[in-house]
Amino acid sequence: MHIELRDIRKYFGPVKANDGISLVLEGGRIYGLLGENGAGKSTLMKILSGYQPPDSGEIVFDGETQYFSSPADAMGKGIGMLYQDPLDVPPFTVNENYLLGRDRRLVLDYKKASLELQEMTSRFSFELDLLSHIENLSLGERQQLELARLLVGGAQVLILDEPTTGISADQKDVLFDSMRKLAREEGKTLILVSHKLDEVQELCDDAMVLQYGKLVGETDIPCPNEKLVRMMFGQIPERGERPAAKLGEAVLEITDLRIPTYRLTVENINLNVRQGEVFGLAGLEGSGQQLLLQACAGLLHPDHGKMLLANEDVTGWSYHRMQAAGVGYAAAGRLEEGLVAGLTIAEHIELAQPKHKFFVDWKVLTSKTEAKIEQYQIVGRSDSTADELSGGNQQRLLFALLRDDLKLILLEHPTRGLDVRSSNWIWEQLYQRRESGTAIIFMSADLDEIFERSDRIAVFSGGVMSRVLQTKETSVEEIGHLIGGLA
Repeated sequence: MHIELRDIRKYFGPVKANDGISLVLEGGRIYGLLGENGAGKSTLMKILSGYQPPDSGEIVFDGETQYFSSPADAMGKGIGMLYQDPLDVPPFTVNENYLLGRDRRLVLDYKKASLELQEMTSRFSFELDLLSHIENLSLGERQQLELARLLVGGAQVLILDEPTTGISADQKDVLFDSMRKLAREEGKTLILVSHKLDEVQELCDDAMVLQYGKLVGETDIPCPNEKLVRMMFGQIPERGERPAAKLGEAVLEITDLRIPTYRLTVENINLNVRQGEVFGLAGLEGSGQQLLLQACAGLLHPDHGKMLLANEDVTGWSYHRMQAAGVGYAAAGRLEEGLVAGLTIAEHIELAQPKHKFFVDWKVLTSKTEAKIEQYQIVGRSDSTADELSGGNQQRLLFALLRDDLKLILLEHPTRGLDVRSSNWIWEQLYQRRESGTAIIFMSADLDEIFERSDRIAVFSGGVMSRVLQTKETSVEEIGHLIGGLA
């Protein structure tokens, strides 16, 4: 299959997401698409996959111009995309979501769907409960389901936007082996959108780099990482170091906490987190660390144990009551849990205020929003909707919504899908928070991030929390053993 993107342009007001991009893609090859957040990668791939139309330009398959009005249109031509935020319906089960768009009969064939899905998940060593509702799955599990749907649907061009977020190292190896097989043996075209240069070097044949909506370079892989980084940023960004912090009084104290859910029960949680401390939670997706964060935020309620916030018993408090007490929470699912797709940045800023007047003063709100946009370096306008923003800018908006006077910040994958410069920027903001005494608890699928950013670390495996480790007294290897359930 020979694919050409010719002079693709897509503008969102004054923002030039794609500004005259032309690419040639061949079957049987794996391409890496690189660029910092907001460079236009996701927009370009959404155009190729039919999610949104270009303002101008052409998509040409084997000499024939194609026009896609929807992802289903593109899928009919063999183009499928795995998005950073999977496109699924939370109230539906895994099996029902799998059937969406595949079986249009009045009576659905659940048995056939189950067999197809079981075969595909077995091939990739994924473990999915077909009767589980999507809202009970981790982000990584939802990505696995979407990938299975695309492959069974016969995708010949497969676009994967940050596909390794939330899956284990073993699952990544299986996934990459399968991607190589799809390209080398079946002649499919694969495009890996990623910020992880080691993955691009390991998997891809070619790399294409975008900057400010333009194609600034192409190169064969392997090549020096420094070359890719310079093409992405124009220079080598300095890695932010974790500054030393003086720890204060206990902010959060947890004693014998038990959090039951129908899939997993986390119990015997005992820990304390102090003012100015960064506490990391490591483990595979679905191991229990997310349940702990949700319990601390008031989204889940323990049936045993006690939780103190600044010496006040907050066990069983609601999410809104925890917010009022000084707890901020940023979920991994940006558009599912943190933001509202159709609302503007200004409307998000207004909704995040602790108090509201009956009427909105739009002039004051616009001024406040523009100040937040400048402070958090969001590429967008006050009237830009959340779904118009790139993944990195959605992440920045989430941080802009956090109140200034927080005692505790809870974060799921705070730098998911962010380039190194944006990741460093996010952590600089968090380090400023800790200087004022805010405690931070975060989970991440990036083991290096856990190790580099945390003062202390706890590892979850199968609902069991390890002993609390001092970062300076442990190693990445020891954390890896604990993640695997080894003492």
